[in-house]
Amino acid sequence: MLDSALVNVLKIVVAGLCGGLIGLEREKDQKPAGIRTQMLVAIGSAMFMVVSLSVGSDFRVDPSRIAAQVVTGIGFLGAGAIIRERGSVRGMTTAASIWVVAAIGLTIGAGLFLEGVVITMLTYLILGWLHRQIES
Repeated sequence: MLDSALVNVLKIVVAGLCGGLIGLEREKDQKPAGIRTQMLVAIGSAMFMVVSLSVGSDFRVDPSRIAAQVVTGIGFLGAGAIIRERGSVRGMTTAASIWVVAAIGLTIGAGLFLEGVVITMLTYLILGWLHRQIES
């Protein structure tokens, strides 16, 4: 029992660190949805997955249904980050980063640590290095 609780806490912490790394990249370029936002999205998503897997072992709960609802909720959060003004759309990358960080949280919450960390690194490269390559 204690071992599984420690693993669950580790999932939340790792998800938060991954979200924080993405948020750090966003804040470095003074973009919206920085460290705090990305960390909260990651730990919240991971926690929903941890709870759904834990409750699912005691009751007849399909964890994928809870994950699907997280994706829907994140869609609303992402939509709030998108701004349309004078015929242009801004905030798409911010919305996409929130969406990916939620997926990272769900992935790590499901116990897929390696996959979550790899996606975090790939996202960091896309937001940082690739962005700078395109801009130059």
